[in-house]
Amino acid sequence: MDLTYSAADEEFRVEIREWLESNLSGRFAALRGLGGSGREHEAFEERLEWNRHLAAAGWSCVAWPEEFGGRGLSLAQQVIFHEEYARSDAPARVNHLGEELLGPTLMAHGTPEQQARFLPKIVSVEELWCQGYSEPGAGSDLAAVATRARLDGGSWVVDGQKVWTSLAQHADWCFVIARTGDGERKHDGLSYLLVPMHQDGIEVRPIVQLTGTSEFNEVFFDGALTDADLVVGEPGGGWRVAMSTLGFERGVSTLAQQIAFRRELDVVIETARRTGAIDDPLLRDRLVQAHLGLELIRLHALRTLGGEQGYEASVTKLLWSQWHRSLGELAMAAAGPSALTVAAPPYELDELQTLYLFSRADTIYGGSDEIQRNVIAERVLGLPREARP
Repeated sequence: MDLTYSAADEEFRVEIREWLESNLSGRFAALRGLGGSGREHEAFEERLEWNRHLAAAGWSCVAWPEEFGGRGLSLAQQVIFHEEYARSDAPARVNHLGEELLGPTLMAHGTPEQQARFLPKIVSVEELWCQGYSEPGAGSDLAAVATRARLDGGSWVVDGQKVWTSLAQHADWCFVIARTGDGERKHDGLSYLLVPMHQDGIEVRPIVQLTGTSEFNEVFFDGALTDADLVVGEPGGGWRVAMSTLGFERGVSTLAQQIAFRRELDVVIETARRTGAIDDPLLRDRLVQAHLGLELIRLHALRTLGGEQGYEASVTKLLWSQWHRSLGELAMAAAGPSALTVAAPPYELDELQTLYLFSRADTIYGGSDEIQRNVIAERVLGLPREARP
């Protein structure tokens, strides 16, 4: 898109910048910079309070249409909001799965009753959501899910296991892909269910990551219940709805991710200066390549802004995941031998060590790079489908 800011857009930039500067103070001042990738555990309850403070001031779900409780910002103003939020070093928000994934999905596919029930509490940050997609045997191959649900009177009964479920330990609800029927293709017979997390039929087990934290979890459904009308779209038509959710996943908010990436790159550059690693011409070249790569990611994001993403989402994922994983490797090279020792026993990592360890998974979660390349090859370039068992 041609992102030219009008005078009104620049006034909006001043408004959000001044509001953030004024409100990231007092009890919220200590939250600056907390909760980024690999550090989602940091001050969670305090960041939840901050999110509700944002909502009370009208800074929640800013891209949503006004009729659904949002601010109805233009694309340019959405870009400005996310840029200024990141530049202020405001803490990572805890409501993103509801605001950026489920909310837009319900607007596109939900019934009026579902919209009235769930959207207001996403806007006010009263209810938090997690995503029940991946399973031990169905990661990037989402169509292979084995979790099943059956109708019993007025309820769906859900049995199965999900894994890599981010923030399930905090969530009130989960949007779950479950098999409710059979068909000729694996994609057939899937349904998109909204399942309450606080019930006896659900167990959440945190998974300890390389960083020593537990941002994601295993979730076990053993006779878990949800109302019969809490299926989004038609029963058996969940694949289309699930793909729609994934399309919303990589929208305007990724610009804030890139500003966070810029902050990490700046730390790597400063580290290289401090350790003397920057005197190595090969490392300097890698730093230049990192800078250029980040600019390329930003330009691609701006070019593809607006609405659901198609194949552009796969390109976006490939670009940032490989770039960020390489940045973690570059961080270790900049730090030198000190990167091999922890800051304090037994396992206290510094910022760059956390970056390196967490970024190893970037090319796997959110749809592995192999799957993204298949999407581009088969659906865009028209190449033959990969042989499947």
